[in-house]
Order: sequence, then C-alpha cells, then structure tokens
Amino acid sequence: MPLSQSYEVTVVGGGLGGLTAALALRHKGLRVTVLEQAAELGEVGAGIQTAPNASRVLMRLGLRKQLEAIRTEPQDQVRRRWQDGSIIGLTPLGRRVQEEFNAPYWHYHRADLHRTILHACTDPLGPGPAVEIVTGARVVELDRTSPDRPVAVTADGTRHETDVLVGADGIHSRVRDLIGAEDTLVFSGDMAFRTLIPGELLQADPATRFLFDRYQSTIWYGPGRHLVHYLIRGGEWLNIVGCVPWKDEYGEKTTFSGTTEMLVDAYAEWDDRAPAMLAKAKGDITCFPLYHRRRDPNWVDGRVALLGDACHAMLPYQAQGASQAMEDGAVLAEELGAVTREGIAGALQRYVNRRARHAGMVQQASLRNQVFYRFPDGPDQQARDAKLGERYDGESDVSYDWLWRGTPLDTSDDESFAYRHHH
Repeated sequence: MPLSQSYEVTVVGGGLGGLTAALALRHKGLRVTVLEQAAELGEVGAGIQTAPNASRVLMRLGLRKQLEAIRTEPQDQVRRRWQDGSIIGLTPLGRRVQEEFNAPYWHYHRADLHRTILHACTDPLGPGPAVEIVTGARVVELDRTSPDRPVAVTADGTRHETDVLVGADGIHSRVRDLIGAEDTLVFSGDMAFRTLIPGELLQADPATRFLFDRYQSTIWYGPGRHLVHYLIRGGEWLNIVGCVPWKDEYGEKTTFSGTTEMLVDAYAEWDDRAPAMLAKAKGDITCFPLYHRRRDPNWVDGRVALLGDACHAMLPYQAQGASQAMEDGAVLAEELGAVTREGIAGALQRYVNRRARHAGMVQQASLRNQVFYRFPDGPDQQARDAKLGERYDGESDVSYDWLWRGTPLDTSDDESFAYRHHH
C-alpha cells in the first residue's frame, strides 16, 4: 500500500493539465478532487499536438490504446516559406520519433484527448481511488487559517478542505491571485485565429488537395506573422492557427469571434494555397489575444502549488503549452506519491526544482520564436532558412532532442516500456 494513500489533493481546473495531474496522482494512490468552474467539463473545438515528452507521460498512465483510437499521426514537421510555399525545413516524425524517443508525436481533436483523460480519471476500474470531479465550482477564496489544511471556497460557499491544493486554472489563474503571487502576465502584441476546416472541402479543391498527400504538421513562416495547420480525426478536419499582430480596432483585449474574410485578408499576399485553404473556414473562428508569463520560479506557497499556464504560460510558438503542463502533472505526482503527509513541503519544493527551470527554458524559446518565425525577407531570414535547410532539429533556442526527452521521470517501474514491443 503506497505511503501516500492517506492524504488528499484538490486540483483547481479541469483542463488538460489539471486532469493529467489528477490522473497521475490517482495512480500514486492519492485521493483527488477536481474543482472545475464550468457547468460541464469539456474542451473547445480545436486541435492539439502531443510531442513525445507529453505522449510519454500519457503512455505511462496506461492510455496508449485509448489514444491510438483518436490520434492522427503526422509523418513530418514541415516549415514553408510564405511567398511560394517552398519547404525551408523538414523533420521526419512518425516511426522515427517513436523509435528515437520511445513515444509518438500525435495530433488530436482537443475534445477527444480531454474526454480520454477524463474517463481514465473517473473509471472505477482504474488504479488508485477514482478522481472526484465537481463542476460549477468557481473558487473565489482560499482559507489558510490552518496552514496544513488549505480550504478552497467556491462561489456557492462550499468549503473544500485538503492537504495539497493545486492551481491548474489557466493563464488568468484565480489560485495564483489568491496566494498573492506576482502578476507576471505580459501581452505579446499578437493574436491568434483558431478554427477547424472540414477536410472534405479541402479534398474537393485541387488547390488544397495536397494537404492529404502526406499528413504533416506545418508552419508557414512570413514577415510579421505565421500560420500553423495539421489534420485531425484522420483527415475529418484541418486545424488552423494563424498568429498575427493585434490591432487596436479589436477593442478590449479579450476573445472574440472572427470572420472568414478577416482570416483570408490576414494572409492575402501569401502563396495562393494559404488563402485557398482559409477561404474554406465555415465554422467558429475564435480570435484571442496572446499573453505569456515572464519566467518566475515561485510556484509554491505553503501547501498550495501552481501548474501549467498558472505558473509558466507561454506563447504557442513551440506547441508546448499543454505538453509542459502534462510534464508538471507527472513530476508533481512522482514527488507527492513518494511521501506521507509530513513530507509534503519537501515534495512540493522538489517539484519546483525539477520543473521551473525546464519549463522556463521552453517559455523563453517560445518567446524567441515570435521573432524567429517572422523575420522580414532579408539577411536574417536567409540565414535562418539556410540553417533549417541544413540540419533541422529544433528552432530557436532548444533542440528537439532536449525538448522531446522531457523532464527525466523515474522509469524503474515503467509499464509502458515493458509493453512496448507489442506495438
């Protein structure tokens, strides 16, 4: 019987980071409650990538089979030039990544990935005590009168007393504010368009049919803006994320709905294939300002710890936001799972020691890519393209070898590695 069975952890926030942490903690025998402010748990209509560092965390939680049923596997990561769509850099993914990193690079619909992790959290037959999910639970106050038993108070007055409280409540974290952590949020000057385009429309048009020749994860580099796309649900949808400078005419810096016309206009000067693709956007187009946090290693205050965007929100320019939150969850569970209640303070400190610098380096690399992806045509752009054409193992500051190996985890009892030869 694990030492840790005797205490409880409350996670605020039921997104991908919070649920992965809850599942990893469950596997260590802890009793976990997730408080989610939304009336029902779910994810937005969008795509998400798990690089090998995040896939490895999910595989170790016993999810390989469930993920294989919902994933789409890109064969390469491709960088294209804005003007003519020519390929600047290409990194093989697919089998190479599975062999080299012992974990895949996969794409999903966010809702499918979220549902899979949620099911594993609540499945009565899974290892450890099933996670309790409380929806419609917006945390408005922390009562820390008893330092060893923090209490999260929700809007309806319910008190959730616990041994460890984890703030996995996103970029505008309420838990972060309630412990009085410094406001480290910085506006990037950018916004993102996010939408899903029906695959059948793209397949029917000779200009966009190339997307189905070989499944790839693509970024187009251009002056002052860039464009990301990849197929999900086996080609049912093309996930699009376009990152462009924010315009003051959008008003308050909050999320709003965009139009197909806005999206096409943003890339009108580009290679014809880009606007041809974007013109087919029919459903919701969500536009949101992009914020990030400055690096800051203060993630813990007493028995309260932060995780994911609450402590290291990053620009999406390394496609690592959710992946880094999943690594947080894995490391937090390793540390808390190895101690009794008396050892919690030390475990939380080790969690920060193992994760803060690592996530900070990814934050920094994501920020530098804001410039690196978008050089105006000229000497910097030519030098970048030459470098990527020669040897493409990562972009600005961090190599894929470092990034995709992730934070070293204790693999001494690793089931996923034991079973790998069946795949």
